[in-house]
Amino acid sequence: MRVTSAPPSARQAHLGMLLWAMLVGLSFPAVGLVSEALPPLLLTSLRFIIASLALWVLARRAMDWWPSGRSLALYSLMGLCLAGFFGAMFWAAHHATALSMATLFVSVPLLAFVLGLFARVERLAWRLPAILALGALGALGLAWAESRYGGSGMRFGRGEAVFFMGCLSSALYPVLSKWGLSRGWLSQSAAARTFWSLAIGALLIGLAGLGLEPVANLAVMTGRDALLLIYLGLCSSALTFWLLQRATAALTPGAVTAYNYLVPFVSMLLLFIQQPGQIGWVWLPGSGLVLMAMALLFCNGRAAS
Repeated sequence: MRVTSAPPSARQAHLGMLLWAMLVGLSFPAVGLVSEALPPLLLTSLRFIIASLALWVLARRAMDWWPSGRSLALYSLMGLCLAGFFGAMFWAAHHATALSMATLFVSVPLLAFVLGLFARVERLAWRLPAILALGALGALGLAWAESRYGGSGMRFGRGEAVFFMGCLSSALYPVLSKWGLSRGWLSQSAAARTFWSLAIGALLIGLAGLGLEPVANLAVMTGRDALLLIYLGLCSSALTFWLLQRATAALTPGAVTAYNYLVPFVSMLLLFIQQPGQIGWVWLPGSGLVLMAMALLFCNGRAAS
């Protein structure tokens, strides 16, 4: 049976992105439990393949799920954005400090807003940039607080430059999605858009992994690793990217990516659960600014709807 899907309201999109931030924040402990010997790019490719298989059942029910030539080209660019971000992140992890990467990642919502202006899928107004700047300050505050507990310092070198290009790729993904939707090039189904971008991203990341990583290292995967991989594929890839694509139909790229600021807040709460002794006033300024920015973003979205 072929079905069509109506875009969510702004309120539903914001609530979905709150769930997105929680799922992404909870995925970091799960990633940390995966065996370090496993090749990260190939592991990400397998994770995206699992997500694509899960979404295929929903995607194929959409009337416009099969892409045209120009749609496939746009999905390929979106998949390239995913490959660019994850490839840059894994490479930079060995050449950049954690604080530097956390600080650079703060730029994604602002980059998405600027790119959205060029693509004419954002409106030139002062409210959203002000909210993004407030959230960025809060996220920087959380990154600084984390650096006080054994984190490495801030610097900018080759690793940071590569990761910044990855951040640019991450910011471009929702812009391309919104641009394609506004022109009718992409499916109206969030599941179909997620399926094609993840499937092509899995192919590109997998090809990079085959060229850069030892495939034989996959043999050390344990049963626990396989279960974690399935969980990450279903919850941290299929569901999170579906929520992002769903929100893109109702919100602008800057508003969607603003929820990146909530991820370190969720990670902070997990840290407090695992290590209550880490609780301190140093976390309060950043947390307060992030929560204020999210409240303003939600109110701004309701006013715009």
